[in-house]
Amino acid sequence: MVDDERWKARFRAARISLPRWARDAPNHSIYRSNVTGTWEIYTWDRGTGAQRQVTERPNGTWIGAIDPSGEWVWWFADTDGDEFGIWKRIPFNADKGAESVPAVPGLEPSYPSGLSLGRSGLAVIGRTTDAGNTIHFCGPDTSPEVLYHHAEDAHVAALSRDESLVAIGHSEHGDSRHMALRVLRPDGSTVADLWDGPGKGVYGAGFAPVDGDSRLLVNHERRGRDEMLIWDPVAGTQREIVLDLPGEIGADWYPDGTALLISHSHEARDELYRYDLASEALTRIDTPRGVIGGAAVRPDGTVEFFWSSAAEPPVIRSTSGEVVLTPPGPVAPPSVPVEDVWVDGPAGRIHALVSKPEAGSRPYPTVFDIHGGPTAQDDDSFVASAAAWVDHGFAVVRVNYRGSTGYGSEWRDAIEGRVGLTELEDIKAVRDWAVSSGLADPSRLVLTGGSWGGFLTLLGIGTQPDDWSVAVAAVPVADYVAAYEDEMEGLQAFDRSLFGGSPDEVPDRYRESSPITYVSQVKAPVLILAGENDPRCPIRQIDNYLGRLAELDRPHEMYRYDAGHGSLVVEERIAQMAAEMDFARKHLGMS
Repeated sequence: MVDDERWKARFRAARISLPRWARDAPNHSIYRSNVTGTWEIYTWDRGTGAQRQVTERPNGTWIGAIDPSGEWVWWFADTDGDEFGIWKRIPFNADKGAESVPAVPGLEPSYPSGLSLGRSGLAVIGRTTDAGNTIHFCGPDTSPEVLYHHAEDAHVAALSRDESLVAIGHSEHGDSRHMALRVLRPDGSTVADLWDGPGKGVYGAGFAPVDGDSRLLVNHERRGRDEMLIWDPVAGTQREIVLDLPGEIGADWYPDGTALLISHSHEARDELYRYDLASEALTRIDTPRGVIGGAAVRPDGTVEFFWSSAAEPPVIRSTSGEVVLTPPGPVAPPSVPVEDVWVDGPAGRIHALVSKPEAGSRPYPTVFDIHGGPTAQDDDSFVASAAAWVDHGFAVVRVNYRGSTGYGSEWRDAIEGRVGLTELEDIKAVRDWAVSSGLADPSRLVLTGGSWGGFLTLLGIGTQPDDWSVAVAAVPVADYVAAYEDEMEGLQAFDRSLFGGSPDEVPDRYRESSPITYVSQVKAPVLILAGENDPRCPIRQIDNYLGRLAELDRPHEMYRYDAGHGSLVVEERIAQMAAEMDFARKHLGMS
C-alpha cells in the first residue's frame, strides 16, 4: 500500500477558486474551497474580511453565482453528483443556520445549461432534459416564461446590463461542436443571428458592462484559431480584434467597456494583456511563466488572476502585487517542472509535456496520463495527480493529441469521423519517442486518463495491446453505443457532431471507436474507476465492458464510488489515487 504523506498533502492542502464579485457591490464575493475536505461555495465580504460557508453537502457543490446586487448567492443543487437538479439561493448576509430555498420554484429539475442573473431577482436560466433544451426568462415575481426551445443543444450566453437583450448559443444547424449565436428580446423576438458556417463556431463572452450598450464580445475561429470580435446585434456591426500574437486568444471586458482583458494561450502557457479599444494599444500585464486559470478586472483596474505552474501550487494574485486570498492551513508541497517535447506525428508535430522524478535513472517506469475533453489540453499548471506519480518514481508524459484545444481549429477537429483512433496515433508516436529516447522503460508503461482520457485508455489497450503494460481508466466511455443511450442529451448532441450522426445513423463509426469492440485483444491488467451516478459516462456501459473482461478471464479490478463524474471529496480523491498507484505498482512488480 502506497503511504507517502507528501503526495497526500497536495490533495489535502486547502485551495480556493478565483473569487467572483457582485457587479454593483464589488465587496461581496463568492468562491469555491475545499478547506473542509469537500469543495463547497463560500462568501467573502472584502470590506469586513468575513467569510462564510454557504453550502454543505456530502458530495460537495461545484456551481455557484452571485447576483449583480450582491444580495443573493445562487448554487446548483444536484443529487450525489448526477448533475441533475435545481437552482437554489440564499442571502449573502444570511444568518448562521439559514437554509437555501429554490430560486425559481416553477422550474422542474434539469441539467444546467447556463445562468445569467440580473437586478431585482431576474434570471435567465438554461435547462436540458430529455425533451430538449429550453431557455427561461424568470422575473422576480412572475412565472418563468419560455424564451427559447429546441431539440438541439443550446445554452445561455449573456444578459445585457440593461436586461433588454439575451444572447444564447445554439446548434439548430446540428453541430454542437461549432455553435451559432442568437440575440433575443425578453419577449422571445429575435434581434439578430451570427453564425460563421459549417466548422466554425461563435460563442458569446459577455455584453459590454455599460447600461444601454448592446456590444457583445464573441469568440470566433474565422482564421483557424480562437480569436475575438465585438458584435453589436442592434447596430448590425462587427469589429474583429486582430492581434499579432501566436496561439489562441480569449478576452473579457474592463469595467467601463473601453478596454479588453486579453488572455493569450500559446504552447501550454498563458499571458495577460490590456487592449485599449480606442488606441488599439496592447500592453502586457506582468505575470509569472505558467498558466492563468482565470482572471478578472476589479473596479479600480487591478487584475486578479489564478496562477500555477507544474512545479508551483496555485495562488490567487493581483497586479497590485498582493496575494488576494489565502486559505487556512499548509500549502501544497511543490513538484518538478515540466519539459516541453515536440514529436513528429502522422499529421504534424505533437506537443507533449514531460515530468521526471528527481531520483532514479533512465529508463523510468512511465505514466502516459491522457487528458479528457477531448476539447481540452494539458498545460504547465499544477496537477496533484501527476505530481503523485512523479513522487513514486514514475516519469509522466502528457500528450496534446489531435482533438486538443490550443493548437488551432484544424488540430482540434481532426478527430471528427474517426474518433479515438486518431488521438491514439499521436499518443503512440509520443510513446515510441519516449521508448527510443531512453526516457521510458517499454516493459513498464502505464496508460491512464479520466473521462475522454479513460475512453482513450481502454481503446488504446484494445487497439495497441503490445504497447502498454498496465491500464487505469477513470470514468471512461467503455461501450460507446450504450454510453450514448444513457448519457445526458447535451452529450448526445456532442457525439452526433463528433461522429457525424447517432449510432443508428453511423453504426460502423461507433463500433470502430468503441473500446468494447476490441476487448478480446486486451493484454494489460485493467483498473476502472467509476461513479454510480455519472451522467456523462454512465455506469451501465462500464458494467458491459467489465462483464466482457470477466468472460475473457482478463485481469481487472473495479473501484466504484457513490458520486458522479469525479468526486469533490478530498479523501475520496486520495483513496482513488492510492488505488491507481497501488494497482500500477503491483502489476509492474514495484510493490
